[in-house]
Amino acid sequence: MIKYVKGDATSPQGDGKKVIAHICNDIGAWGAGFVLALSKKWMQPENVYRSLYKLGLVLGDIQIATVAQDIVVINMIAQSGIYTKLNDKNLPPIRYDALERCLEKVNQYCIDYNATLHAPRFGAGLAGGDWNEIEKIINSTMSVPVIIYDFN
Repeated sequence: MIKYVKGDATSPQGDGKKVIAHICNDIGAWGAGFVLALSKKWMQPENVYRSLYKLGLVLGDIQIATVAQDIVVINMIAQSGIYTKLNDKNLPPIRYDALERCLEKVNQYCIDYNATLHAPRFGAGLAGGDWNEIEKIINSTMSVPVIIYDFN
């Protein structure tokens, strides 16, 4: 189900409609990780994130930003805060249950618009997640082709 490729997730490969998905936090912090590459290429995902932040971000929600005729970026709100020492266990900010809810919505969007999903290894960087767990969630929620990009 998941295809791994070398490349830049902001330049999705292949024909047809494409959805680029990534994880965002719920506190309005946009400025590190993959979002920097997104903002360098397109301002719409950041603008949507910041405008909807004013209304309140809820874990498990998604935000949709059209960036080209055949490309949509989906901000998945699946990170609670940012990586700090939250307690003695130093828990990462990713919320797997929220990611699952997000991916269910992303999958439905991809089905409705006949799109493929393209993404970096979301949640395994600044969100502190375990890629093996994230991969299981992708496999259990997604029914469309998923292409994961490992940046060169």
